[in-house]
Amino acid sequence: MKINREIIEIDQELCNGCGQCVPDCAEGALQIIDGKAKLIAEKYCDGLGACLKGCPTGALKVVVRVADDFDEAAVEELLKQQKAAEKPLTPAPSGCPSMKLQSFGAVTPCQAANKPISLTGAGSPLQEATSALAHWPVKIRLVPPTAPFLKNADLLIAADCMPQAYANFHRDFLAGRALMSGCPKFDEVESYIAKFTEVFNTADIKSVTVAIMEVPCCAGMKKIVGEALKRSGKNIKTEVAVVSTRGEIIRREPLVV
Repeated sequence: MKINREIIEIDQELCNGCGQCVPDCAEGALQIIDGKAKLIAEKYCDGLGACLKGCPTGALKVVVRVADDFDEAAVEELLKQQKAAEKPLTPAPSGCPSMKLQSFGAVTPCQAANKPISLTGAGSPLQEATSALAHWPVKIRLVPPTAPFLKNADLLIAADCMPQAYANFHRDFLAGRALMSGCPKFDEVESYIAKFTEVFNTADIKSVTVAIMEVPCCAGMKKIVGEALKRSGKNIKTEVAVVSTRGEIIRREPLVV
């Protein structure tokens, strides 16, 4: 039934697709589609505007217009469907090499000393850097919450673009940490929240470092991790490191949930 009521309106020109509004909508009415926030259907939006506070561009606002009435029963069914859709994201054993769990032993001093060297212009030897990656896989979608390398780990959650920008990523961020990486703009936000909530509930994580870029879409990762911490009820020391597009650390700050 159509009625005159309050409902969310999204300015597609202002929306940058950061996804920060998605976890703020308890009804699951918002999704990122083709890089923009979209209202799935009018009946899912209660018009209260809880999603407005997370939008960095002011693309969302509450308006009064003729729209389908809010349907609480439909929202409950939608949330059930969204929760069911998350389950396949936890990988089951298969023959795919990308989904095979692997833990790598630490490099011994002898192995490090025997790494090949290259020569600089002045003829000085330059030791090749050693990878600090201690496990596989690393993508958020592929790492199961029960992965052994997550148990009692210092967890690094990195936005996909960050290692490309920051030259000493392995030395300054990855060493000694378990890594989960992904893109908060192009991947499904709710699935990330659900995955991290389960990780925090099952893996006894010691600390979390969120490494992101200064661009607005990366800020969505902070919201995702913060929401997962809320849902898990865990009090885990969490730091956010923000890197510029020129590869400089702009700031490091605690994540306040």
